[in-house]
Amino acid sequence: MSALQAATETVASHLHPTPSFDLADHPLPTGKEEVWRFTPLARLKPLLTGEFCDAFLDWQDNIPSTVIRGEITLAEAAELGVPAPMDRIAAMAVDKAKDAVLIDVPRGAEIAEPIVISLRGPGADATAFGQFVFKIGAHSSATIVLRHTGSVRYGASVSVLVGEEAKLNFVSLQDWTDDAVHAGQHSFRIGRGAQVKSVTASLGGSLIRLMETASFDGPGGELEQFGVYFVDAGQHVEHRLFVDHNQPNTASNVDYRGALQGKGAQAVWVGDVLIRKVAENISTYESNKNLVLTDGCRAESVPNLEIETGEIQGAGHSSTTGRFDDEQLFYLRSRGIPEAEARRLVVYGFFTDIIRRIGIAEIEERLMEALEKELEQVL
Repeated sequence: MSALQAATETVASHLHPTPSFDLADHPLPTGKEEVWRFTPLARLKPLLTGEFCDAFLDWQDNIPSTVIRGEITLAEAAELGVPAPMDRIAAMAVDKAKDAVLIDVPRGAEIAEPIVISLRGPGADATAFGQFVFKIGAHSSATIVLRHTGSVRYGASVSVLVGEEAKLNFVSLQDWTDDAVHAGQHSFRIGRGAQVKSVTASLGGSLIRLMETASFDGPGGELEQFGVYFVDAGQHVEHRLFVDHNQPNTASNVDYRGALQGKGAQAVWVGDVLIRKVAENISTYESNKNLVLTDGCRAESVPNLEIETGEIQGAGHSSTTGRFDDEQLFYLRSRGIPEAEARRLVVYGFFTDIIRRIGIAEIEERLMEALEKELEQVL
């Protein structure tokens, strides 16, 4: 078996189902499966069955003329190397959307201004599916923001193919109203020597469930994945990450942080890093932190490492869930800061380190405003 074959062979695991474009390979879940056991399936029924798919999201963008926008078939997407779906909703999105929207940043292009694509849902009673392919040419650089607003039941497949030595900053903002449902898969393929920074922010929505995957097309690729989420009463936000170190000399760093408030608020974060036999000299670390602001919340945090070689630089993970740091509160209050303001500052500090990594002032300000609004309800 060649090194390439070894790098792409299927590794059986209950943590990451076998990917497939065939919808028949993704049966309706019962809730007993490991990858679905935390998810309230009843809220996802239209996206799992594909029924009543009759809507489209409103689209606005500022795509420059140097970037190509078009449509490609499923066969053409597969030929480009788009990762196959790993769950039923992503497979349903591919099946229902038929053609994929292609955003192609040409080889060697340097896009100075962020490309912002805004998708707005028409209403909570509507069901829609979408498939997007972002192709980032070799030696190019770009910042892409995919923003979701409004309300809808939405299933999506988003694939990001990053070429050799390219640099990409990819921001996915789930800025839904509180009755929206959004589920699907975001996948990255990272070329030789490419550098990718991904920031995912999930706010609002009755239910948000994203499967986020990454793999490497050659040595030297680097991935930074950051995420923030704020979960209110009755809401469910779930992020499931899978980083596949299938090439040597690659690196990944994952840091997701969430806050919960209100009765029935539930957050789920499941991180899984697979280090294959051929992935020697890699470095990886994944971290998840949850801040519980009120009683009645529940946070599930499950980090995992699957290691098939001992020839690595380092691999680790951490997970914490707790209330306000008493020492931080005491320090601030001892300097004359009122308790409510002290609590606000602690939460700001908890999130700010991630939000400031976005690098887009408008998006950072929007998230800080949303955070302030959420804190007003608690403090």
